[in-house]
Amino acid sequence: QVQLVESGGGLVQAGGSLRLSCVASGRTLITYAMAWFRQAPGKEREFVAAISWNGISTYYAASVKGRFTISRDNAKNTVFLQMNSLKPDDTAVYLCAADAISFRAVGREARSYDYWGQGTQVTVSS
Repeated sequence: QVQLVESGGGLVQAGGSLRLSCVASGRTLITYAMAWFRQAPGKEREFVAAISWNGISTYYAASVKGRFTISRDNAKNTVFLQMNSLKPDDTAVYLCAADAISFRAVGREARSYDYWGQGTQVTVSS
């Protein structure tokens, strides 16, 4: 059973930065795509960023492109989300997700991912 645990969330002023981490346990994820999604109160879960198993390909939602960077350290079974120039609209619970099929193409929809963390709260004040 794969477990994903996110950390790094918090309260930050607009224009500030945060770095989220997601550590996987239970199985190595070095051959699986991973992603970050977010969900604000009263809104649907939203794709934020994704990264291929080897870290070569990355994908971003239009709303975060140029401000957020996804990366991974396969030796540590960890994926990161560096968030810069944060805006109040970025306020949400951020969830880490992992695919369960090796080497599959990176997906931007939640249904492409089989394992989910509990999430970490990010609050951006204006």
